[in-house]
Amino acid sequence: MRTLNIAIAGLGLSLVAAAQTDWPTFGHDLAGTRYSPLKEITPGNVTKLTPAWTYHMDASAPPATPAPPPPEAHPGDAPPPPAGRGGRGRGGFGGPRNSEVSPLVIDGVMYLTTGSNRVVALEPETGKEIWTYSVKDGAPATRGLEFWAGDKQSPATLLFGTSSGKLMALNAKTGKPVPGFGNEGVVDMKPGALNGLADSTFGLSSPPIVYKNLVITGAHVQEGPSIGAAGDTRAWDVHTGKLAWQFHSVPRPGEPGSETWQGDDWKNRSGTNVWGFFTIDAERGILYMPFGEPTTDYWGGDRKGQNLFGTSLVAVDAMTGKLKWYFQAVHHDTWDYDMASPPVLFDVTQNGKKIPAVAEMSKTGYLYILNRVTGAPIFGMEEKKVPVDDALPGDSAWPTQPIPVKPPSLARNSFKREDIATVTPELQKYCQDLFDSIPGGLHAGGPFTHYSTTPSVIFPSSIGGGNWNPPSFDPTLGYLFVNTMDFGSLNTMVKSADGTRYSRSGYNGLSRFWNADGNLPCNQPPWGRLFAINVNTGDIAWQTPLGITDTLPADKQKTGRPNIGGSLATAGGLVFIGATDDSRFRAFDSKTGAELWVTKIDAGAHSAPITYKGKDGKQYVVVTATGGGFLGDRSRADSVQAFALKP
Repeated sequence: MRTLNIAIAGLGLSLVAAAQTDWPTFGHDLAGTRYSPLKEITPGNVTKLTPAWTYHMDASAPPATPAPPPPEAHPGDAPPPPAGRGGRGRGGFGGPRNSEVSPLVIDGVMYLTTGSNRVVALEPETGKEIWTYSVKDGAPATRGLEFWAGDKQSPATLLFGTSSGKLMALNAKTGKPVPGFGNEGVVDMKPGALNGLADSTFGLSSPPIVYKNLVITGAHVQEGPSIGAAGDTRAWDVHTGKLAWQFHSVPRPGEPGSETWQGDDWKNRSGTNVWGFFTIDAERGILYMPFGEPTTDYWGGDRKGQNLFGTSLVAVDAMTGKLKWYFQAVHHDTWDYDMASPPVLFDVTQNGKKIPAVAEMSKTGYLYILNRVTGAPIFGMEEKKVPVDDALPGDSAWPTQPIPVKPPSLARNSFKREDIATVTPELQKYCQDLFDSIPGGLHAGGPFTHYSTTPSVIFPSSIGGGNWNPPSFDPTLGYLFVNTMDFGSLNTMVKSADGTRYSRSGYNGLSRFWNADGNLPCNQPPWGRLFAINVNTGDIAWQTPLGITDTLPADKQKTGRPNIGGSLATAGGLVFIGATDDSRFRAFDSKTGAELWVTKIDAGAHSAPITYKGKDGKQYVVVTATGGGFLGDRSRADSVQAFALKP
């Protein structure tokens, strides 16, 4: 027994060592911290970062080559030449598609899904292909895959979902399907999810997560109409692919939460899905699930009530799917304020005591910090009255919404005419004319103003103050790094031909409150920000605009930009982030928020970067840059770009 214990301890140490230098899962660890202990790259030398290699994900593109260094761009330099600029489903599929993938690096191999329907293994020091696998039935998930180390029964395995509703398992060494998993490496996830509606949209757009012998999956489903595939979370045996448990995201009669639905409104209801990311408290065996809004978005007249577990963070037993607690961020959501960002786990220290915590950044612009064992808010929560008299006819707006006492909102959530951008006289006039284009001006107001039959300006927009953007956490500082955007929707609600419901439509050729010629938002900057939140106090430690607007005069460019994607924190004292639509990749000082390094990249990096140590001993930082997407960013590429310090 003593020999066995020593062997197990040795295995544990080797896995920990691998985690120090690799990037083994989307969030770096099951807690989703996106924190690497690597520290070769520091605030003192980050300006020496240069391109190491570029891999083009399009199968028809040239192979990876060492990238020639572009002109260096550092804070204070003259800006590079302007880049070209210009919906998301619940993680949309589009070829080649816009990739939002964060690669994995395990035991000297990089793995990723691509927008050209392939899964590839690369040399992480060079970007050269080791093997490729073409997905024939559907497209692999846009945000990546999961790795399982395997055991005596099964090989090390890559697990990912597809747009066609398949869960696939590939041998990590060979890239070939694992025969013992499902039917020759494929599990059809549609049975048990389609509610008898064969044509319903169902697939995966984000990676699953592995815990012990289970692989746990969310769902990519429709945003309308109301009836369609279920957004349930399910767990499958990682060896065989057999279903282990299923959590009903819309409760069935008699299940907890069913009382929040009226009559048969729950039946065959779609939405209410984890299209973003899971995290797990491995010590306690708790799975955290951020659920989106029930269908149909923006109209709730056929689903009156609180609508659990819509727009909620739900904690369950990871081995059984049994409910532990839930927190609903938006009651009766009609704004498309899905929860999608990975919940991040850490400890909060108060009065010398540690409190196990989970933080969830929402499209509402609020950061919710909760006790991860009980779901209780750590810094307080207030149910505040919100507008109800502007709700659509036939709908019943919920009269209150939960607002955290701390931190304050990290994104603009109200608007009035005086808030129109004065960045340039031309933009100011355009936006004033747009706002005044109907008698009395556009419908606008404070938090949770409803979309209306009158053209409406809503903040945050349906894209959100946050989105699926993964935060990162530095445990030495106790800082959580969160990127947000201050960006509004411009829409009007239109009654259906039969007069029974409403749907959202654009106004004046727009669906966003901006001048689309240049993508200039109509509200005062900042238009995008990066925050550090002190999780022990709930206070903002620092904030800074994230991104520049190339087309503005030089002295007005530091506006911040709309952004989709997340950050990476390192023990070297840095926060790396792309995300913005200005086609830049940046590094900030973790302690102060000072922007230390910025470089132009091929396109907008609407993804989350990773870092790892190569076999050559170098620390690499990698980001996926494909542009496009629903920010209106017209720059396009298909590349994974790696950076390392100059020799």
